[in-house]
Amino acid sequence: MELKGKVVDILPEEKGQGKKGEWRKQSYIFETQEQYPKKVCAEVWGDKIDGFNIKQGEELTAKINIDSREYNGKWYTNVKIWAIDRASDGNVGGIPNSQQNSNPTSESDGMSGPQETPPPSEDDELPF
Repeated sequence: MELKGKVVDILPEEKGQGKKGEWRKQSYIFETQEQYPKKVCAEVWGDKIDGFNIKQGEELTAKINIDSREYNGKWYTNVKIWAIDRASDGNVGGIPNSQQNSNPTSESDGMSGPQETPPPSEDDELPF
């Protein structure tokens, strides 16, 4: 799925320790560009925080996974960003445009270029 909008706020980075080691999470508030704009909180985990380098005021398209899970009888929903597309500079997934087509494929072999696929869903630990 995709979430298109402007980053209107960046929440403080969260860090913690879980069974799988240290974790960190950065949450961003997007405002959609529709007739009736909506605000959506989406998060980036781990090293992707530094790789994406999302700034307040940017307009971008985020490739997202939506995941809900139950914890102690309550349901929690997360919107996780796994790649971004900055329309202004041609970056996809935080990779500069000049490096995006570094996997050479010929058109005659019937294969298309590399496809972006979301990472498999993980059993993330709740940070509380």
